[in-house]
Amino acid sequence: MKNKTHKGLLKRIRISKSGKVRHRTAGHKHLRSGKGGKRLRQMRKNPFIADADAKRLEKLLFRRLRGRTQPRTALRKSPTPAERKAAQAQKRAAAKAAAAGKAASSK
Repeated sequence: MKNKTHKGLLKRIRISKSGKVRHRTAGHKHLRSGKGGKRLRQMRKNPFIADADAKRLEKLLFRRLRGRTQPRTALRKSPTPAERKAAQAQKRAAAKAAAAGKAASSK
């Protein structure tokens, strides 16, 4: 069965090309008059989700995400089919060389 992404979450966030997750701070839309200016300014700041929260959202979206302070290298890229094929060929060659070395040492 296919994994389904969480549609409710997708409506509330945007994922940037670099894998960071943008969201709107809770409580920012209405009843602003009861909130102080400092609180409203802080709600406007940094729309990117923290590292731990991004990790939690990965499970709902079935994809790799990046937190606010994580470097680009934190995202492991899946290999292309050509890269995968090259890696398999390299493994086979290494296994053959190990088998040949083992056979030569046993004689």
